[in-house]
Amino acid sequence: MRKGIVKLAAAMCAGALLLSGCGIVPGTSNDEVEKVRLMVWSPSEDQSKDSGQWLQTCCEKFADLHPEWDITFVYGVSDEASAGVAVAQDPDASADVFMFPNDGVPTMRDANALAKFGGKYADELRATNSEELLDSLTVDGDIYGVPFTTNTWYMFYDKSVFSEEDVKSLDTMLEKGVVSFPLTNSWYLPAFYFGNGCTLFGDGTQEELGADFAGEKGTEVTEYLLDLVDNPNFKIDADGSGLAGMRDGSVKAMFTGSWEANAIKEILGDNMGVTSLPTYTLNGEEKQMYAYAGSKAIGVNTHTKYMVQAVELAMYLGSAEAQQLHYELRNVIPCNTELLSDPEIAADPLVQAQNNTFNFTSILQPFVSQMNNCWTPVENMGKAIRNGDVTKENAAEQTQAMEDAMNSDGI
Repeated sequence: MRKGIVKLAAAMCAGALLLSGCGIVPGTSNDEVEKVRLMVWSPSEDQSKDSGQWLQTCCEKFADLHPEWDITFVYGVSDEASAGVAVAQDPDASADVFMFPNDGVPTMRDANALAKFGGKYADELRATNSEELLDSLTVDGDIYGVPFTTNTWYMFYDKSVFSEEDVKSLDTMLEKGVVSFPLTNSWYLPAFYFGNGCTLFGDGTQEELGADFAGEKGTEVTEYLLDLVDNPNFKIDADGSGLAGMRDGSVKAMFTGSWEANAIKEILGDNMGVTSLPTYTLNGEEKQMYAYAGSKAIGVNTHTKYMVQAVELAMYLGSAEAQQLHYELRNVIPCNTELLSDPEIAADPLVQAQNNTFNFTSILQPFVSQMNNCWTPVENMGKAIRNGDVTKENAAEQTQAMEDAMNSDGI
């Protein structure tokens, strides 16, 4: 009987946005254990024995915390970006609980495949995360996931080559050693354009304003980048060449995120330095580079048959306890405010670099639908600069073409 009641309650709650806090109190009527099957997706690194099987460990702990449910976990491997796409395309065939980057919210939301977190769950999320972080998962006042880390990039460097003062300025660094940067990657390249006042969708939410990447301010950056690639101490990082250069000693600084921290630490050891983004000098003026920033979160598929359990699992996988283990096993930087106030975690240079970048040298990555049209034109600009197709003579024309493509629906 209880099993039917639980299913009915879950259905009723889902119909009324169950995530506003509806749930079953275990053991109130009888002690029958409900059988539950949850499919959970995560990147392979979170399930690897070499990295401590974070996902399996957390799910088993969650099951121990909920003896009222007999849970069978089915694990699937999917990186965050791919999971978001799959859930949007075919929610019925996708996981109940999954990890995704915040820029996947619009697509999954449009497909009615991503559950909202309201009521007691929203209260808990607001109590344990910064407002800026939750903004990355919020649309029209509704929260669409449980954040487990900020998502941005910053700079790693060899402390035997660059001082803490040197790394404040890209120009100074280029005088002392080889710096690698993913110029042809459209998640990185806009950092220079943002530094000179270019914008996307106004404050990032004003889709009608489009991309403002051309004109004098955009052309100046394109011309700067042409000089940058001609600098013998600048190398374009593509297909892992930056990390390979770190390994063979030909590269002394590179731009990436926490996912490559362990590999860089193995190469540089105690000489590994990490910091937020430097400035660069444009026409004699100092400009600050700005990275995209967002979050990675645990999401719940609206098509799950076990909404209560899926929501509770998502909350647990994004909890302080699970984030602590994620950090210990894989260097996934926590975002839970309680953990960030821990002196030991707060003193970690990697944590400082990621949080300083998020707070001071980044812009929140827009996740309006028009943003999907911006990636390819920026990537093409980087490749055209690399290939020599952009020159000082046609820089203004090429920059305008990039902006036009970003604002077009044809990409």
